[in-house]
Amino acid sequence: MAENSVNLPGADSPAARSRDPWGEVAAGLGADLFLDPPLANTGTRGRAATLRRTLAEALRSAIRDGRLPPGTALPPYRSLAADLGVARGTVSAVYQELVAEGWLTARQGSATRVAEGAAHPDAGRDASTVQTATATATFRIQHDFSLGQPCAGMFPRTDWVRATRRVLTDCADDAFAPAHPQGRPELRLALAGYLGRTRGVRTTADRIVLGTAVQSALELLSRTVIGDVLAVESHGLPFHWRAVERGGTGVVPIPVDGEGMVVDELERSGASAVLLTPSHHFPTGVALSPARRMQVVDWARRTGAVIVEDDYDGEFRYDRDPVGALQALGPDVVIHAGSVSKSLSPAVRAGWLALPDHLVEKVVQAKGLREPDASILDQLILADLIGSGAYDRHIRRSRQAYRARRDALVDAMTVTGFRLPGIAAGLHAVIPVEHDAENALVHRAFARGIGLVGLSVFRHPDAEPLPYGGLVVGFGTPAASTYTADLEALTRLLAGSGDDR
Repeated sequence: MAENSVNLPGADSPAARSRDPWGEVAAGLGADLFLDPPLANTGTRGRAATLRRTLAEALRSAIRDGRLPPGTALPPYRSLAADLGVARGTVSAVYQELVAEGWLTARQGSATRVAEGAAHPDAGRDASTVQTATATATFRIQHDFSLGQPCAGMFPRTDWVRATRRVLTDCADDAFAPAHPQGRPELRLALAGYLGRTRGVRTTADRIVLGTAVQSALELLSRTVIGDVLAVESHGLPFHWRAVERGGTGVVPIPVDGEGMVVDELERSGASAVLLTPSHHFPTGVALSPARRMQVVDWARRTGAVIVEDDYDGEFRYDRDPVGALQALGPDVVIHAGSVSKSLSPAVRAGWLALPDHLVEKVVQAKGLREPDASILDQLILADLIGSGAYDRHIRRSRQAYRARRDALVDAMTVTGFRLPGIAAGLHAVIPVEHDAENALVHRAFARGIGLVGLSVFRHPDAEPLPYGGLVVGFGTPAASTYTADLEALTRLLAGSGDDR
């Protein structure tokens, strides 16, 4: 054989002579893809975490500016990994992350492609929400287990309309003028009472600052009180990390285990602040243990650090004793952040910070007079809902409905041979699988029109993996009329995958 020849299987057969073997090799390698040179340089010292972030952003940038138009087939991850000189797992994880965010689409037996509409300004959402832009791409999500949202059909429309009428009838003219950056006093007063009554938060209306959402609140805090380095849970919501990084704060991940964040590791991190989801950690579902709650508050007081508590879906608990807000243990060092995106809808732009007294003025001044998208009318309507008791009734109804959904999911997974951890509260569940099986199952799910996300998407790039992989499903999202069919589709996906756990 000549020195430069290639021994292709069946090369001497008549069929082989009638086709272009090099064309088949090229097809297997996929499309050429140019990415900016700094990508290759970031991995020279083993910085896999930096590589993953840089590759993901390079692909987003290429999609945004039109270099990768909708429908473009990307190279197989093995091919792109070889071209860039990086690990195949790095490219695979980035592809999965961008599929979950709606930038890319994946179908079993077909190339990964740029999603239709991916370059729209609404594209590039966090992986915590698999939204409907993905459903309008080359496949359709028929069974939507997206995260970060409640069931849209459960929104209390009648109560909202009644509250709107009352507000528009009774409110003073200044409701239609620019508001103080701290927010309307009616809602701050209502929230102070509600948070104290239902979550144990120790605050007053004067210490609450209203905004649009937790994400914008974190960016505001990063510019004001968090400091240079924020410690975060090793697995969590990517928009948390990105929000504070936009504000100029560095992020360091701290491991989590069955008791929540490992506070001993936090103490050694040198962080100036920490962000926690202590009542129901996202995504594992564990609550920060009582001992670690006391430990982290003590750490903050000793070091002058700040604790930021995201009370992520803390209102939805089912078969465990209520877990109060961490803020109750340390109102002098804990900032309590929340919103109505899980309890009502992400469409209602209303969030809050319950701050230590000495931080209020600094945060209000930095917030400014005209925060984009903050609806004064929504603030007044929400205050009316809380004051009339309609909001409490909605939470109780929702809690019962979501508990029934949770129970149905547990039953379905038990039949399939899976046990679900951390589901005593919240609107999502993790289905544990082996790390090696996670990516294949996610792609198989999308090929079958099932919208869910792999657990690895929520791992901070600088953090070690959890002992298990998983599929993260939002059982609050599906419509009531389709939930049974959605569970059946999920069960069929997992049937025969018991050995993959």
